[in-house]
Amino acid sequence: PRLREQPFEAEIRAMAVYNAEADSVRVSVKGAPESILPMCSAQSAEGGTTPMTPADRQQWLSRIDTQAEQGYRTLALAMRQADDEGADPYDALILLGIVCFQDPPRADVRQTIERCRAAGIQLVMVTGDHVATARHIATEVGLLDPDAGPGASLDARDSGSDPAEIARLARARVIARVSPQQKFELVRYFQDRGHIVAMTGDGVNDAPALKQADIGVAMGIRGTAVAREAAAMVLQDDRLSTIVEAIEQGRSIYSNIRKFVIYLLSCNISEVLIVALATLAGAPLPLLPLQILFLNLVTDVFPALALGVGAGHEGLMQHAPRNPQEHIVARRHWARITIHGVILCGVVLGAMGFAIEVMQLTEPEAVTISFCTLALAQLWHVFNMRDRSSRLLRNEISRNRWIWGAIGLCILLVAGAIYLPAASRILELRAPSPASWALILGASLLPLLFGPLVLRLTPEPATNGPSGAAD
Repeated sequence: PRLREQPFEAEIRAMAVYNAEADSVRVSVKGAPESILPMCSAQSAEGGTTPMTPADRQQWLSRIDTQAEQGYRTLALAMRQADDEGADPYDALILLGIVCFQDPPRADVRQTIERCRAAGIQLVMVTGDHVATARHIATEVGLLDPDAGPGASLDARDSGSDPAEIARLARARVIARVSPQQKFELVRYFQDRGHIVAMTGDGVNDAPALKQADIGVAMGIRGTAVAREAAAMVLQDDRLSTIVEAIEQGRSIYSNIRKFVIYLLSCNISEVLIVALATLAGAPLPLLPLQILFLNLVTDVFPALALGVGAGHEGLMQHAPRNPQEHIVARRHWARITIHGVILCGVVLGAMGFAIEVMQLTEPEAVTISFCTLALAQLWHVFNMRDRSSRLLRNEISRNRWIWGAIGLCILLVAGAIYLPAASRILELRAPSPASWALILGASLLPLLFGPLVLRLTPEPATNGPSGAAD
């Protein structure tokens, strides 16, 4: 019968269980071999036990190192007999043996690490395992180069938690035998240097670091309740690749929000400029109030909503992370918005002026041309929202089926506004002639042709990537 349990202690890396026997108490202990071996005064042998000499301990440690270098995780098992359950569990133990077992990395880890590197994410392995085991696994999955020097993987047992020691550990890519305090200090060290830190963990001792991290990620399958409570996110499948997929989704959502805002603002600024410049010049109004309302409710909204559900461009995970201090609409985006707005304004006023001065159309007919030109130009303008690194024709905008659906719907609504008698009467529109439609189509395509030039004039800056700490 079990009497009680001595919980795992990170400082000594061991735990114990007390069980009742006929006339004594058996104490069963398991833990890190380096911690258990110094506690042992004897070792199990055929026919009984033999004393544990310093030479025996060294032999055991040598064998453990050999197994660890082959990627095996090791666990020491020991026991002792005690008079009662209050006895010290770690005194005068008898070593029963060392368990060596494999915990192979998942098949997709190497590819996931390569994706992280391409995305500007630095990975650090922070583990309680033997340093040789950790180094072997890190090399196997591509986190460490086989020729990496000894400074790339460090044993934290010989280090404290003072700033100098934490700085030394932080320069390594693999940090083994780490204490909870060291994990916490490592997270804070990276944060103090401007990094965004994601920390993964599953145990009670990971809770402080999970809480401190910008994004604490607890394991949902093997994670403890304490770790899940401390974390900002719980990973349901315990896979590193899922975290990277979440990063990609986050980047896509943020990019879509930015495109949504840039598109709407550039369209609205163009409308303001069109009315303002025409008024200042004493020309007829190119857009009437109800026509502006129609454009804002119809041709602006549906393409913008379609931008918000896009899948993101193919090179999304080849970009460096954005600066977390940057506004969603930065200075270069305001420049882009302004330039697009001016171009849209220019083609609409130019089309209206051509209709009046060259084609000698009446004012209502010219207003119809400016209305249709702006409506179609705003629809084609959605293709200017592509990422600068994506291809001109085959990109995240042209692959978005919602964009095509929105454009088709808006074209039908604009046609209805022109050719349905009730709608055209309310909006004061006239059915354009074939020559007028040629002018409308030609002028509305001009902002799309200027789109690549605007992207070149307002490039995205390079940014430094954050670091992610993975346990």
